[in-house]
Amino acid sequence: MSVTLHTTHGPLKLEIFCSSVPRTSENFLALCASSFYNSSPFHRLLPGFIIQTGSPASDPKSKTSTSIYPTSNQLFEDEIRPALRHNARGIVSMANKGPNTNGSQFFITLAPAPHLDGKNTVFGKVIDGFEVLDELEKVEVDRKGRPREKIVIEHVTIHANPLAG
Repeated sequence: MSVTLHTTHGPLKLEIFCSSVPRTSENFLALCASSFYNSSPFHRLLPGFIIQTGSPASDPKSKTSTSIYPTSNQLFEDEIRPALRHNARGIVSMANKGPNTNGSQFFITLAPAPHLDGKNTVFGKVIDGFEVLDELEKVEVDRKGRPREKIVIEHVTIHANPLAG
């Protein structure tokens, strides 16, 4: 399964690892299908490390992270798989506030980040749009890693076949 994140800087096509991390994939794809990510800001950019998004556009401080799962705090458990690692540029992984606190926020690595292995659930990778990732990484940030320029996911396209156009 794949999706394309249509960003203000161009499209990023992601392969989603549905069979390896089914619960995380289901959450991400359901949020994509419901237009949850439309207008979501990329609120954190640490060049050479990650770019993060996934809060609803209605959250002005970009700190909300909610899932489709009906738990008391709407967060869900990690699906750490030793074979899925933060070993390259373009790895897509869940952002969290500690073990088993996954919601809607996710990040894309801008370089290998092996220190995140075992801490964050990897659920996909960029398969097209690396030039867009390069442009996103060039955006100027403030001292807290907040982009000075507005970067958002405008909308998401879900593709059934990762090799399909």
